Amino acid sequence: MNGRQVPVVVAGCALAVLLNGCGSSSTSPTTSRAPTPTAPAVTTTTVPGTTATPVTTATPAAALQTAVWPTPANATRYATPVAAASGFATAYLHMSGPTVGAFRQGDSRSGEVPVQPNPTGPVTTVLVRQLGSDTNWWVVGAATPGITLSAPTWNTAVSSPLTVTGMSMAFEGTVQVRVRADDATAPVGTGFVTGGSTSMGPFQGSVTFTRPSVGSGAVVLYTTSAQDGSVREATVLRIRFG
Repeated sequence: MNGRQVPVVVAGCALAVLLNGCGSSSTSPTTSRAPTPTAPAVTTTTVPGTTATPVTTATPAAALQTAVWPTPANATRYATPVAAASGFATAYLHMSGPTVGAFRQGDSRSGEVPVQPNPTGPVTTVLVRQLGSDTNWWVVGAATPGITLSAPTWNTAVSSPLTVTGMSMAFEGTVQVRVRADDATAPVGTGFVTGGSTSMGPFQGSVTFTRPSVGSGAVVLYTTSAQDGSVREATVLRIRFG
């Protein structure tokens, strides 16, 4: 697809890319919003070179609700961070035969794993974390430098139509957008935005979706191959349905 009480330190600038971009993006840094009082409590910690990153500190059951993949209702579990990232790339993003890199440790319970559609393709950094009281690994989001999001923000409540804004660079400027509900195969809403084609450019658009019966899901922005339509890179952000 071609946009986080325990402090988290995540390697590189993936979290900044996911929230507000990293490096040359022209979007202004912002601090992510805390959830409403009914959501798991969060605190923020600033990683050098990134914006403040939300981290759940709630009970294990509530903390699991911040996972994009798998979900508490899904029987799938991953014993290693690389397995979680690989499963996310294939089962959630539907990448075909992705190249999965090595785990990069953040703090003792979090880090990131790079995935690519092929050995020379763009990198999607999958953010992984141990959220429960066991040793399983969960995906809490993903980021690619070619798609940065300024809105919505992590774990915020959204309603239809969902407005998405940010910066991107993609073939013919087109970035696909899906609104996904937890544990649903088909998206509840689809659309696209247009940003830069040969360099990073701003995008803004809205996606109408049908409010699902579940309370949470994700907004997925991605690009596809001009040759076969397969997913190349993605930015994935946790959202709640208001």
